[in-house]
Amino acid sequence: MDTTSFALRHIGPNSNEQKAMLDTIGVNSIEQLVSETIPAGIRLEKDLDLDAAMSEQEYLSHIYNLSQLNKVYKTYIGLGYYPTNLPAVIQRNVLENPGWYTAYTPYQAEIAQGRLEALLNFQTMIIDLTGMEIANASLLDESTAAAEAMSLLFAVRDRAQKKANVNKFFVSDLVLPQTIDLLETRANPIGIELVIGNEAEYNLSSEYFGALLQYPGKNGQITDIQSFIEKANAENIKVAVAADILSLVKLEAPGKFGADVVVGTTQRFGIPMGYGGPHAAYFATKEVYKRDIPGRIIGVTKDANGNRALRMALQTREQHIKRDRATSNICTAQVLLAVMAGMYAVYHGPKGLTFIADKVKNSTSTLANALEKLGLDQVNAHYFDTLQIKADAVKVKYEAEKNEVNFHYPDTNTVTISINETTTVSDLNEIISIFESVTKNTTDKIESISHTKTIPDHLKRQSEFLTFDVFNTYHSETELMRYIKRLERKDLALNHSMISLGSCTMKLNAASEMLPLSWSSWGNMHPFVPTDQATGYKLMLNALENQLSEITGFAATSLQPNSGAQGEFAGLMVIKAYHESRGDHHRNICLIPSSAHGTNPASAVMAGMKVVVTKATENGNIDVEDLREKAELHKDNLSAIMVTYPSTHGVYESAIKEITQIIHANGGQVYMDGANMNAQVGLTNPGNIGADVCHLNLHKTFAIPHGGERTRCRTNLCC
Repeated sequence: MDTTSFALRHIGPNSNEQKAMLDTIGVNSIEQLVSETIPAGIRLEKDLDLDAAMSEQEYLSHIYNLSQLNKVYKTYIGLGYYPTNLPAVIQRNVLENPGWYTAYTPYQAEIAQGRLEALLNFQTMIIDLTGMEIANASLLDESTAAAEAMSLLFAVRDRAQKKANVNKFFVSDLVLPQTIDLLETRANPIGIELVIGNEAEYNLSSEYFGALLQYPGKNGQITDIQSFIEKANAENIKVAVAADILSLVKLEAPGKFGADVVVGTTQRFGIPMGYGGPHAAYFATKEVYKRDIPGRIIGVTKDANGNRALRMALQTREQHIKRDRATSNICTAQVLLAVMAGMYAVYHGPKGLTFIADKVKNSTSTLANALEKLGLDQVNAHYFDTLQIKADAVKVKYEAEKNEVNFHYPDTNTVTISINETTTVSDLNEIISIFESVTKNTTDKIESISHTKTIPDHLKRQSEFLTFDVFNTYHSETELMRYIKRLERKDLALNHSMISLGSCTMKLNAASEMLPLSWSSWGNMHPFVPTDQATGYKLMLNALENQLSEITGFAATSLQPNSGAQGEFAGLMVIKAYHESRGDHHRNICLIPSSAHGTNPASAVMAGMKVVVTKATENGNIDVEDLREKAELHKDNLSAIMVTYPSTHGVYESAIKEITQIIHANGGQVYMDGANMNAQVGLTNPGNIGADVCHLNLHKTFAIPHGGERTRCRTNLCC
């Protein structure tokens, strides 16, 4: 046995088991099976031009050497990402435990009771901290959650607003820049007009249906969201608030002020930055909007014997029911990370979180006092963890990077510093020494953290949070370890048995593939560090882009989308941009087979397209003649077709090239859903069958764990 062979160790069935399966099917070899299954006209004529495979040890050495090219500085950039302390008991027993990272639950809640309890804890934590009535069991990231909030508020406009086509959505200029970017992408296709401006000068009028605030703002300033929400509600304008989860321990919950939606990220609850993710976002709203909330909701019910049972509500599958009437295409949740964030709250409890939040707030105010003694102007009157310093940003940046420290520099005269739970007194003194070098002044060394009032009284937290027993019981490592293990035993994962849910390709990720996730040289990288500090990441990502382009037969790859549904949306937006670049702004018809995944029509509508459904034959394949008829009928306005290959029922449809040719002949583009790309790699590819754009679910074809429900479903887009 070749002990260096990765494939030998990690392709599940051995040669005897493979022979038994082949005998059952009635073929002599895998090659015969492939040749009888895949149409000859789409087979690749040559091998993929990829580097030779590595052994596990070679790979670990390679990935370690790459990681050492990253420069992990002390980082105080903020903007939604912070260094954290991941409790070892959670790292060892959740993140690094195949009992948690290989499970898959969307269709079998009855054997995922432990995972659903962990997600119920997450929801409860969010409801308590935001002051809202209902929360989902995580989303992809804060920016996506904010975009979903905008879409929800647009969907729930009252009858008069819809009749008058009220479509303006105000966004405070204090909202995180990455969130504004995503809002701009998502608003235009569905007819929302974004207005970005100063919330203090915002003109409340009947032209607006909603607004989004950041709490605290991107520069750290705590604004009076209470007054804003009261004025907005008086004008029938609904308000979403993007709130820092840790600050809500000290700031009053937005729900107490009348917010309609509260969103954010739970990255601060023990999740490494990982150069931008993935992290579990949260979405909380009023119960009256429960039919429009994206993602999934964990609920409590009773089974047939009257025993307590947990279930998943319909939210995730709503797009299958509504299809082109769905308000969201979300089908992915960062479950593994939501479990970790929930366990962080369970481990620390309300008292522990209060201690951490107080330490962050008081460290920030102590630093502010010291910097002011150096003669520097600190702009923020009220703040939680971020200072806005007026200084020569060029000089500060030079001195900071010389000391391996990162701040944020919004302009040449401003430096912002965001303190986090890992910041020590020694770190504060290092920051002061940097500014001493720039100002040529000195001040006393900080010996201990002091308290200064930094939050206005009317915004201070008064309401209780995390009062349930689960958040007040498991505060020792032994207690939490046993609790985590007790929940794990209620689940079915790949460390117990196979999970025969075909379309999502259940596989056990190799431990060697998972190990680097725990390395600080990958995990402790802020996404906004200067690029010369992320050389390891850059080399790895560029190599992956090139490899995936070769595998798909396409010219280029983007690694930006972070779920299959977001890959669909991004792909359709690429097609839309292509048509518009040619002056074909009118092309907006998207053909979708009736057998397609429910996210397909939902994504098309989100991209501003009109859905036309094509028929399926009795055996489930695309009805080519019906497709031809509808493509020719809509040829003047045809934008795209969305096709899954192999199909959702596992067939390599022999007419695929004819299908793509029909679309091209009528002026459209072919979007291929790459959910089943594992059945193409090395045998055929999207470019070969005539597709123009596709997304790949990396968790299916390559090496990313589920962790619950398509968790860590980092998706790429090829075209």
